[in-house]
Amino acid sequence: MATSRNIEVFLLPSLVEPADLAGKSVVVIDVLRATTTITHALAAGATEVVPCQEIDEAQKLAATLPGTSVTGGERGGRQIPGFDLANSPRDYTPARVGGKTVVFTTTNGTRAMLRCKLARRVLIGAFVNFSALCRELAGDPAIAIVCAGTDGQITREDVLLAGAIADEMSRLGPLELNDQAEIAADAWRACVRDLTRPLGQTLRASRGGRNLIEIGQENDIDLAAQIDKFDIVPQLDLTTWRIRLA
Repeated sequence: MATSRNIEVFLLPSLVEPADLAGKSVVVIDVLRATTTITHALAAGATEVVPCQEIDEAQKLAATLPGTSVTGGERGGRQIPGFDLANSPRDYTPARVGGKTVVFTTTNGTRAMLRCKLARRVLIGAFVNFSALCRELAGDPAIAIVCAGTDGQITREDVLLAGAIADEMSRLGPLELNDQAEIAADAWRACVRDLTRPLGQTLRASRGGRNLIEIGQENDIDLAAQIDKFDIVPQLDLTTWRIRLA
């Protein structure tokens, strides 16, 4: 008899069409670093994060919110000239973003959200809010996870988080997984079995991790590898296109 619960993983946004996500609870993940940074921002007291696709779009929006917003994001991993903040979780402190709207644009993460415009709801996932996210998903019969990847390439860090979520969801009862979910879950279980290697070390060897090391942002890898640092779940309001706490 077929199970009534299923979880699908898409290892890149290009591997799924918006119509395939219609009516589902969708999790967008970009471990290094967009979804980790968004979670840090809201945990630090930002009122909302507004994901923008283009730099000029973000600048125009921020100009309409004088004194109440900050701009953040990256291109090529580096801070955008003229923006207040980069895409480093450590930049998003209560002193810098508390009580403010964060207008945010990144190379991969914010673009992945566009694929989810027909979903029933869109949650923002990272290792830093792993358990809270899984609790939020526990009652959903149809879940999809969209990995942002990097420049159109699958990244290990996103695969591992997708696999961790799929593995945790499978503990709650019978669950049907698509092949990409099975691949991700197998990768996560192999990672867990290797007890000699901390998650941060594993992420350093990933494509995203190597990119951050190359541009001198290695410390962000350890921040992204902190499992359950926060007990919150950011949610993208598909009507207003604002990310706030669920």
